[in-house]
Amino acid sequence: MKKKIIIIGGGVAGLSAGIYAARNCFDTEILEMHSVAGGQCTAWTRKGYRFDYCLHWLVGTSKGAFNNIWKETGVIDESTIVIDHEIHSETILPDGRKFVIYSNIDRWEKYLHELAPEDARSITRMCNDMRKSAYLEPFNDPPGLRSAGTYISSLFKILPVVRTIQKFGRKTCKEYFDSLNFKNPLLRDALYLSYGERDFSALVFIFMLGWFNQKNAGYIIGGSYPLAQRMLNTYIKEGGRMCFGKKVESIIVQDDTVKGVVLSDGTKTEADYVIAACDGYSTIFKMLGGKYVSSKVRKAYDKWPLFTALVQVSFGVNRKIIDSTPIINVMSPGKQLGITKLSNGYGIMNYGFDPSMAPEGKTTLVIRFESPWELWESLDEQQYKDAKEKTLADALALLEEHYPGISADVEVTDVATPRTTVRYTGVRKGAYEGFLPTSQNMMKSLDMTLPRLKKFYMAGQWLFPGGGLPPSAQTGKWAVQYICKEEGLLFKN
Repeated sequence: MKKKIIIIGGGVAGLSAGIYAARNCFDTEILEMHSVAGGQCTAWTRKGYRFDYCLHWLVGTSKGAFNNIWKETGVIDESTIVIDHEIHSETILPDGRKFVIYSNIDRWEKYLHELAPEDARSITRMCNDMRKSAYLEPFNDPPGLRSAGTYISSLFKILPVVRTIQKFGRKTCKEYFDSLNFKNPLLRDALYLSYGERDFSALVFIFMLGWFNQKNAGYIIGGSYPLAQRMLNTYIKEGGRMCFGKKVESIIVQDDTVKGVVLSDGTKTEADYVIAACDGYSTIFKMLGGKYVSSKVRKAYDKWPLFTALVQVSFGVNRKIIDSTPIINVMSPGKQLGITKLSNGYGIMNYGFDPSMAPEGKTTLVIRFESPWELWESLDEQQYKDAKEKTLADALALLEEHYPGISADVEVTDVATPRTTVRYTGVRKGAYEGFLPTSQNMMKSLDMTLPRLKKFYMAGQWLFPGGGLPPSAQTGKWAVQYICKEEGLLFKN
């Protein structure tokens, strides 16, 4: 008989694990608490407008290990349309000055030299650091299943960037900018306000544009919902079973070996293996009762900061609005938006470049900003309703500043809060990408297994600071590779 694998969570990690498990002839079942697949890779439709919660860009749209996974799971095929934006983002400073980040490093370097000729040497150095990220490639196979030849080949490939990693691997963006000693006021203010106000890893900033420059971080037309649906369809075609409205309460363990799960309604389901592709904290400290915790895991959940939760205010506008950039970041620290005092600012995303996001001749616009979970956690029903209404009113006023007269054309609105995120996905404190990548944890990761616990694997973005869709999908694949190794089976992609 086929060995049975239960997968907790039907997000990208769970769908990936399900696809590879079914493809490798396991009896698989995904238990998803929500009524749709995708987890945080999701969107919802209101009167013909699609409001996307996740996808801005996707690493692996053209090559590499992540690209292999997207093709193997059905995310990318010959019909997929990918847009590589010329402009990564535009930043508007509190005094109205504007700063542009181009996706092409050569073009951005030229722009920066024209903007700040006094910083020519520092600009060239920064852009060269970014170019070196082209030498970094993720591994196809998980730790323990890589050959010596794979490591040797990888070492030779990354030699040009090793020095950069050694030098800035434990530096913050602020420390990196300090080392460059920029003199131009606009350049300094834009970079420090955008990236230097908290402990954010310098390597993330350095490598960010590398993916865009290689045209390997494009936007997939359709966004998050169709992406997740393609994965779901692939999983079902492989013979997997998807069960919606099934929340796992606990994981059954006997003699330090996982035997199945218990649902919130008391139903028990047995399994030979369990892959937890859901919130890491809930898995370790609730479903498993905190009985299998390494010092590394304890330190991570006690010490590593989380991404601050988001509020997303979406607008369906009966007008076609064309912007030169898909994302405008407005730096306005201290500004009040609803119940939130902004720590940095807010972003405006115009989905006019994606015809699937709104009816013809119309536009979907979204305002996003960070809003700590603690602001929303304890609100009663009326307070919560009032907070959403105030947030919507303030967001519409901001939109009016950028697009005068737009209020008259707004047909549909929607407010998603940190409580929305937690309610539908269970993610801890609404931390949409898990652990924040800082100077202290950027070079670290958590194990996919827990000490002493057998027949159990974890998958998803909580294993890597910075989170995101690519590592989520990759760890889903890796979990099945480990299980195939345990079972003595040859893994199939």
